[in-house]
Amino acid sequence: MDLFTHVIFAYLLSFVLWGPAYPWYIAAGAMAGGLPDSDVLFYPLSKRFPILRHHGITHSILGTTCVAAVGSVLVPHIFAPFIPGTPTALAPEYTLRFFVAMEIGGLSHVFLDGFTHFAVPPFIPFSNHEFKLEADRAINFGMTILTVVTMATLIYENRNPSIIPVSLWVDTAWVLTAIYGGYLLVRALGRWRAGAERKKDGYAAVIPTGNPFVWFLVDEKITPELYHIRYRKFVLGRGFATPERVLDVKKSPQGTGPVRTAQEALDRSYSSIVEKNRFLHDSYHFGEAEAKGDTFEVVWYSIEFAMFGRAPGVTAKVDATTGKVEARSKFLRPPTASGI
Repeated sequence: MDLFTHVIFAYLLSFVLWGPAYPWYIAAGAMAGGLPDSDVLFYPLSKRFPILRHHGITHSILGTTCVAAVGSVLVPHIFAPFIPGTPTALAPEYTLRFFVAMEIGGLSHVFLDGFTHFAVPPFIPFSNHEFKLEADRAINFGMTILTVVTMATLIYENRNPSIIPVSLWVDTAWVLTAIYGGYLLVRALGRWRAGAERKKDGYAAVIPTGNPFVWFLVDEKITPELYHIRYRKFVLGRGFATPERVLDVKKSPQGTGPVRTAQEALDRSYSSIVEKNRFLHDSYHFGEAEAKGDTFEVVWYSIEFAMFGRAPGVTAKVDATTGKVEARSKFLRPPTASGI
């Protein structure tokens, strides 16, 4: 998930745990919810020390605990002016509470990243075992919009205390907690149902989409000579929404010579097209071809990154006589039969 969504989740979780009477713990938890992504600042060093990579030590239990320990000493001094009873607010029991607040905020970040299709190593450096539920997209356009609206609403309410009563802020926080909690519940339920169908039908993977109700079940096999994929669209509450689609393509390099069928056009275009678009190269992808006069029109598109009926992909024209391939990357609308 994006940084701001992590902060909002940690904020709402802290609100539920601490209540509106302790906004300084809520703020500390929200701050800790975003800190694991500060590992991007280690990029130059991560080349030499892989443990500092993105989704490395900062996305582990040890990493969040170290951050919370340091924060529990420093952060109370930041919020002390807002806490009744200062300097009593800097007593050891407050330090412990700030530690708990930041630990929970940091761990929420690790969990939410593991909730998506991005893996996190929660036990590093003791174990490199990675955790992921594949229940959500790491980058979700709909969730990003919700997060922007949420942040704007909360900032407005907190900056205008003379206009906005505290009771409205509390009600807003509870409503938002219900929305985000419901979202996670729907995602988890969808992943469970899609996972059950995956095992039943022998698919290898479950792919979440931008829509929490829509999933793709995929089986992909790649060899030096062949690319094979089969997939089917699953909708929570409805079951399978499309027939299964299957594709086998020979991974022959682009060459010359006549192309007689749509299948040959797919074979001829595969290598050059997949290398042309990184979204195809790094994700599950599907291709279709159709004869149009003396050329074949070929469309390759990503199943994994589809959103709002469109997907990153490549369109190409394959000359039926010479086999020459002319390709162009674009954000396209796949054929209706794709189910995207």
